Amino acid sequence: MEVGFLGLGIMGKAMSMNLLKNGFKVTVWNRTLSKCDELVAHGASVGETPAEVVKKCNITIAILSDPAAALSVVFDKDGVLDQIGSGKGYIDMSTVDPETSCKISEAIALKGGHFLEAPVSGSKQPAETGQLVILAAGDKALHEEAVPAFDVLGKKPFFLGPVGNGAKMKLVINMIMGSVMNAFSEGLILAERSRLNPHSLLEVLDLGGIANPMFRGKGPEMLKDNYSPAFPLKHQQKDMRLALALGDQNAVSMPVAAAANEAFKKARSMGLGDLDFSAVFETVKLLKHSS
Repeated sequence: MEVGFLGLGIMGKAMSMNLLKNGFKVTVWNRTLSKCDELVAHGASVGETPAEVVKKCNITIAILSDPAAALSVVFDKDGVLDQIGSGKGYIDMSTVDPETSCKISEAIALKGGHFLEAPVSGSKQPAETGQLVILAAGDKALHEEAVPAFDVLGKKPFFLGPVGNGAKMKLVINMIMGSVMNAFSEGLILAERSRLNPHSLLEVLDLGGIANPMFRGKGPEMLKDNYSPAFPLKHQQKDMRLALALGDQNAVSMPVAAAANEAFKKARSMGLGDLDFSAVFETVKLLKHSS
């Protein structure tokens, strides 16, 4: 099976590498073409433009940083729309708002192509190990055709119905994750200020009803001030903003998420946007030092 892949950031690089290791033929593109070099060394081909990738492959996957990037790859000169058509499918695995997914879907349908949105739950390590959760919506036939690739990329694909539902589900998940990370950060500082050992807190949490992989994986690194990016903070803040907009559309009061968004914005203003989203911990530490 030959697959195109657009976008070789933290997630895209790991995902396309997994496809290669599992016997897929992969043609890759990235705005900075030098990022393709490692994948080429593992057998990938390179397309000079998104259009060139789509022309070569019946299924093209993209995972891009934000709605603007997702739209640019489709609508700009030499973009996806230049070559999409009958018999070709486009799968956007970026985290975007439902309106962006719908706009892309409508444009591809007008050209005779097939569209699936499929944002993923999971960050760098699940991408590397093929343990993502895939939140697909849109063209059911394309979903079935893509299952062999999804089985390599993730531990479970969900088909959620019409275009927009995948984007909504991903935004809800990331809103919860970002809000919990803020509460977790406050808890670590509260333990320390209360003269408790924060490492003991991590052990207790891991034995209780709210034990989870995020606390287990991020907590020890946060206490060491290690924020090597698995999921960049700037993307988490973008997702909080989009989730709050979804809340506005549905008249859902979200004060906890709104407060968490402000903390991520503060972290971005501190120059932490390219670090892991757990670096929001630094905003709580800053409040501690200023008190």
